[in-house]
Amino acid sequence: MPSNEPIKVFIIAGEPSGDLHGAKLIRAIRSININTSFMGHGGDLMKEEGMKIIEHTNNLSIMGFKEVIKHLPRMLKILKKTIKIIESVKPDKIILIDYPGFNLRLAKNINHLNIPIFYFILPQAWAWKSNRVKLMKKTLSQSFSIFPFEKKWYQSKGLSVKYYGHPFVETEHLNENTNQFFKRQNLNPEKPILTLLPGSRQQEVDRHWPIFLKTVELVKKMQPNVQIILAKSDNVLIQNIPNYYCIESNSKKAILVASVALVASGTATLECGVEKVPIVVCYKLSFLSWIIAKFIIRIKYISIVNLIAEKKIVPEYIQSEMRPIKMGDKIIELLDPMSKSRLLMLENLEQMKIKLGVPGVYKNVAESIIKEGS
Repeated sequence: MPSNEPIKVFIIAGEPSGDLHGAKLIRAIRSININTSFMGHGGDLMKEEGMKIIEHTNNLSIMGFKEVIKHLPRMLKILKKTIKIIESVKPDKIILIDYPGFNLRLAKNINHLNIPIFYFILPQAWAWKSNRVKLMKKTLSQSFSIFPFEKKWYQSKGLSVKYYGHPFVETEHLNENTNQFFKRQNLNPEKPILTLLPGSRQQEVDRHWPIFLKTVELVKKMQPNVQIILAKSDNVLIQNIPNYYCIESNSKKAILVASVALVASGTATLECGVEKVPIVVCYKLSFLSWIIAKFIIRIKYISIVNLIAEKKIVPEYIQSEMRPIKMGDKIIELLDPMSKSRLLMLENLEQMKIKLGVPGVYKNVAESIIKEGS
């Protein structure tokens, strides 16, 4: 039964993926308490759910060491502005979603206000910057992990963590079925589809897109009947898109119809994995970011799919390995519906998905946030 007691919630999501999680969490909280008001940093999806946007994700999403340094003065101004707003508004609860560079600094600077702080989509401290746990233990009221291995890691460091499963196991109702999608995009359901997901940040897309283009050219030469869908978020600009590409703003729809996907490492790899779409994972950093990353990142794989599976179940092409010929050959192999590599990958993706729990993640997180400190 929904509560009527007014609650003011301040939420910060700095990236498109955080905007998606934030919107669904807002909806879940409102289903429990209809008089909850929301304000903070987020994107169009959170705005659609009724949140007052102070800073849009388009102004916040930054990737790579070089890029962070470049934008640091601007980000520090936004941080200072955020602290002043929170001190003035005095929200009842603060929810931080991913975006650790900004969010942990904020948590440190507002801890003295004694407002309950909740963290959903935790920093990947198990990969790098493990010392972040000390600050998290001092400032957070409750943390919510979305990976089973992550919960174990954080708990071993003494942080209070709850795990309700991963949000991608939630059932999502789309506004059109597969047949309607094929008709709208003028696609042939009898022919294979290669879906491209080059990234959600402009810097990522700028580095990846020329390589994606060359890879598709090679794939089309080897298998001319393959259809191409480009999943393009509205916050990025992509030039030189061939006329025969279908452009789709809803990445979920582009993934659901894919025979194979070529994906920049990130959230999209898991989206594909959950839908049991064979994937080729790739990523390229700036040269400086890559040199620094080699020294500080302590994980065996870059794809979250492989990390959850705890073994390499999807191929990864990183930095100099991200070559069109190598990725093109692997895509052709996976496009064959009876190839051993495709069938094995599908089997492994099914096992990986089981580890992610059952639907109800947002509802459970929302209930925990409402109850805590009330």
